[in-house]
Amino acid sequence: MTIGFRSRAVVPTCVLCVAGLLALAPAGTAAHPGTDPDAPGPRPATPQPALLYRLGTQVRPHPRTPGLPPVSALSWVVADARTGEVLAAHDAHRKLPPASTLKTLFALTVLPVLPGGVRHTVDAEELSDLGPGSSLVGVAEGRTYRVTDLWNGVFLNSGNDAVHVLARLSGGWRATAQRMQAKARALGARDTHVLSPDGYDTPGQVSSAYDLAVFGRAGLHHRDFARYCATAVAEFPGGGGWSYDIHNTNRLLTGADGVEPYPGLIGIKNGYTSNAGHTLVAAARRSGRTLVVTVMNPQEGGRHTVYEEARSLLDWGFDAAGRVDPVGSLDALRARPRPAPEAVPVVATATPDTRSAWAAKGGIAGAAVLGAGVVTLVLGLVGIRLRRR
Repeated sequence: MTIGFRSRAVVPTCVLCVAGLLALAPAGTAAHPGTDPDAPGPRPATPQPALLYRLGTQVRPHPRTPGLPPVSALSWVVADARTGEVLAAHDAHRKLPPASTLKTLFALTVLPVLPGGVRHTVDAEELSDLGPGSSLVGVAEGRTYRVTDLWNGVFLNSGNDAVHVLARLSGGWRATAQRMQAKARALGARDTHVLSPDGYDTPGQVSSAYDLAVFGRAGLHHRDFARYCATAVAEFPGGGGWSYDIHNTNRLLTGADGVEPYPGLIGIKNGYTSNAGHTLVAAARRSGRTLVVTVMNPQEGGRHTVYEEARSLLDWGFDAAGRVDPVGSLDALRARPRPAPEAVPVVATATPDTRSAWAAKGGIAGAAVLGAGVVTLVLGLVGIRLRRR
């Protein structure tokens, strides 16, 4: 009787034995600690937004911090542009009509998709839906403008006519409003509801001092936005090859109409409608520190009160630097992308305890496979010898 396997089956069986051992070897040898370089680290702690949702004035001063100035605006915010920390606020999330300060969100949305050197000849349809009493820079049908000319018209003269043309170039009025809404949500500006991209009074269109501060701060990080909002005077094309000067209507920047210009002012945007009253987003830099201030609808004084109240809040913010604890953050509501789950080998993520368990299991399995291979080899040799007999 012949017992065993044919001799040529021995080699493949042994090859399988060795392959099995090699496959199991890393499980037994990977005992050193490792770190996943792409694993998300701990998020930095940020102030919670709850305090800013409270009614009234919110501030957390240290001892001997200067007191807040009297401000009559319905809503206001003082924030650090670099860190996003809100130093003080009053009814920060109160929903109010923003007037032309909403053009900051329009610029954040449309500037990246329209190169400044593009030339466009305006047609009548682009100017047909301007609201009565709209602020205008003088865009005319049949006249050709560079996109950069139109942006000067938006930032300096608050021209609704320029906004209408730029909105048409970037996909249309309604599509632009929808994209502005999406941009606001992505920035964490949840109080803003966009219906008219130029900020024209429209029932249901609102923003807040908090949201406008978010837009102003984001604009400072955009090179073209920062350049336009800081421009005091620019030339705007007229007919027949001539041009005329347009002046920024932000008096805190230009010092026009008897308003003293604020030292270190960067911009950003002012606005007015009969429903919104006077609104302003302003930013200034002093001693390496940049502040953003929003003032919405002062209830006392005249048409220049919005600038004077912004001035007093900027002065307070610079004087209180390092002497107040933040009451919130302009980043608190910003959308954060969730890290995608990663397929990581079991060995790379094993803890020290599980590594030792895998090492033991790997050794047992390897010994079992090796023993099976030896038995197979012996049986094969025995079969050969029996056949030879």
